[in-house]
Amino acid sequence: MNGRDLVRSMKVVGSVGAAQGLRTVRSAWRRRRADATGLPPRGAERARVPGPVQEVQPGPGGGVIRFSRSELCVTVAVNGAVFWGWDGASPEPSYALAGRCPEPDPRAVLEPDKEGGWRVVAERVTVVISRHGAVEVKTPGGVTLRRDLPPRWWEPVDGGAARWMQRSEVAADARFFGLGGRASGPRLKDGTYRLWNTDPGQAFGPGDDPLYITMPVQVVVADAATHLVFHDTSWDGMVTLREGEEGAGSGHDRAGTCEVRMDGGPLRCWVMVGTPARVLRAWAALTGAPALPPAWALGHHHARWGFGSEQEVRRIVSGYQERGLPLDAVHLDIDHYDEHQVFTVDQDAFPKLPQLAEDLRRDGVRLVSIVDPAVKAAPGNAVYDSGTAEDAFVRDASGHLVRGVVWPGEAVFPDFTHARVRKWWGGLYVERLAQGFSGFWHDMNEPTSFAAFGESTLPRSARHSLEGRGGDHREAHNVYGLCMARAGYEGLLELAPRERPFVFSRSGWAGMQRYGGTWSGDVATGWPGLRASLSLVMGLGLCGVPYSGPDVGGFDGSPSPELYLRWFQLAAYLPLFRTHASLRAGRREPWEFGREVLEHARVALVERRRLLPYFVTLAHLARRTGAPYVRPLWWSAPEDRMLRDCEDAFLLGDCLLVAPVLDPGADRRAVQLPRGRWYDTTTGRAYEGPGQVLLDAPVSRIPVLARSGAVVPVRGDDGGLELEVWAPAPGRTGGGLVVPDAGDGEDEPEIERYVTRWEGRKLVVELERENGLIASPRPVRVRGLDEPSAQM
Repeated sequence: MNGRDLVRSMKVVGSVGAAQGLRTVRSAWRRRRADATGLPPRGAERARVPGPVQEVQPGPGGGVIRFSRSELCVTVAVNGAVFWGWDGASPEPSYALAGRCPEPDPRAVLEPDKEGGWRVVAERVTVVISRHGAVEVKTPGGVTLRRDLPPRWWEPVDGGAARWMQRSEVAADARFFGLGGRASGPRLKDGTYRLWNTDPGQAFGPGDDPLYITMPVQVVVADAATHLVFHDTSWDGMVTLREGEEGAGSGHDRAGTCEVRMDGGPLRCWVMVGTPARVLRAWAALTGAPALPPAWALGHHHARWGFGSEQEVRRIVSGYQERGLPLDAVHLDIDHYDEHQVFTVDQDAFPKLPQLAEDLRRDGVRLVSIVDPAVKAAPGNAVYDSGTAEDAFVRDASGHLVRGVVWPGEAVFPDFTHARVRKWWGGLYVERLAQGFSGFWHDMNEPTSFAAFGESTLPRSARHSLEGRGGDHREAHNVYGLCMARAGYEGLLELAPRERPFVFSRSGWAGMQRYGGTWSGDVATGWPGLRASLSLVMGLGLCGVPYSGPDVGGFDGSPSPELYLRWFQLAAYLPLFRTHASLRAGRREPWEFGREVLEHARVALVERRRLLPYFVTLAHLARRTGAPYVRPLWWSAPEDRMLRDCEDAFLLGDCLLVAPVLDPGADRRAVQLPRGRWYDTTTGRAYEGPGQVLLDAPVSRIPVLARSGAVVPVRGDDGGLELEVWAPAPGRTGGGLVVPDAGDGEDEPEIERYVTRWEGRKLVVELERENGLIASPRPVRVRGLDEPSAQM
């Protein structure tokens, strides 16, 4: 323990109480001792590069190229996705992939290239391999999108996991996005980003990194095309990015660069090329369709750490009802547990929890339960006893149970990388269902184990099944939350097959969308935290996780009325719309901030309820296409560099543009418009893009614009589904997609495709059928006719 560790340990003891604080000190020492004895010492290493080409073996979609010190397998799939793996690495096994890998493209052939290299030419992409192992990805027109230099390995002389490094070059105009949940995004600035899921241990802001969800997934946007690159290894690593510069120095472009360094695991990579929509569709096909949330989960959620009792929950729900405020779900945090023990209930505070759940559900409000992975290590605890009988908990290199410290005190941790353990854990949700819960909120699953010093997680030497392959926490850490989400999701499918599982998870990895979504975690209260909230949602969407949202108002502290309202207005247009706060934070109910805030929050809540059919449609489209609900402004025009650099507004599906207010005191804001005509949904005024406009943003609302020609499904005054149609420009057509959905079950209704067109001065709205067009069978309300226009 150094001086810094000693200071931190004293702070921890002081903040959590003496008994728990001393446990964190002991836990930190245990972790350090476990790793000192359980991890192989890293001694002398031998550096290695591929060397020159020796032999080539063509195969389906590509082939194998053997170099003097390594070999490279390259395959182009039928959907255009490119895979390559060094040292014999194949696509499987992988926690990211869903089902079988896509079939190789039979038309893609490995053939000689100039200067002793080789290439694979496919319809959507060309891959060029140099004679020393550089890999270039090019458009069909021959423009280089990415050039990976020959990789380097550092192998322990005495055996063990090899570290590796891969440097890449991209176009000078390229911009980087992704890498999971990053508070400083959505565009990733020059710097180094760690790939290790981390509980920061305090409320975070834009400067904090890493956070709860890290993924080796980058979306790179350039003039020539967009591409997604995924380095498929779950080990700890670093990504260093540097944007390029056009005309640098003597007039030559300086390429953008990316350097990936990993502490172990296979060096294997997937690349997908095309438009953003095509890239995300290919990514979803590879890693799995996003889970479909029930319709109620797309409404408004209210949560708090510290409701404390059934009476307080009823008081809060009554507050919403008495004021006529829509509410769809209430979340119970760890204070509803019996001494913080998972799958229990504090019978003194919640003596009739099933009755509470039934009463709330009758009023259209669902209960959502927090679920932590840590299990109190005490005989007599039912989960501990059954898990011990199943041999479900993580052990160290000596075979002893790994013990950490979390909310219930001394705790053990299920090994979710074992199918048998996932099955056991999934069955435990029967207790939650019996209590009346409809949804589940996975927390602390990085996994977090409190420590007075060092990393607040399990020892890196802790042993995991890894689906029978065997390994340690260095490989399992980043996929721990993903595997826990899988356990819960699959368990709920079996226990309640007629209901869509609703699971959202603080931690996860590539592919986590298969089992649900996520939220921001403990974002700091403040204007920087508000800005970070939008960054996280947009970045996660580009990594294939479309359902997420922040803690409205921030997790800690007491937001000002203005900050709370602006956060509330933003969140009303995000997939997960949830107020939440910590035990010691200020209130988060809308009526706690004064009459003016209450009335403006009411407008946002009513509009969210009105747009619920649109959110349901976006959820179905995300499941079928991988497209996120929340999209950057460049989504349909990645070649527009002004849009590429815009981080303070977003598209909600294809139809709406949302421009939140992210700075204090603002009552107007500039908005960068994509090409086309856009209507202010409040004033009806029309604006022509591309270009920048200055829009009113009074405290009562944030600017929201509709694309001309858009067909937006909304909730009518009678509760039924109707179509809000924004008039296309004269002589133009428009349209939109609608997915009518009752809101639960696994049925996936057909997509309704509407088109809008002018017949003289009359606007016609029609539904596409296999045998032609018919008049819209749904009520239609046309907006944008005879509205005032703005000249730009």
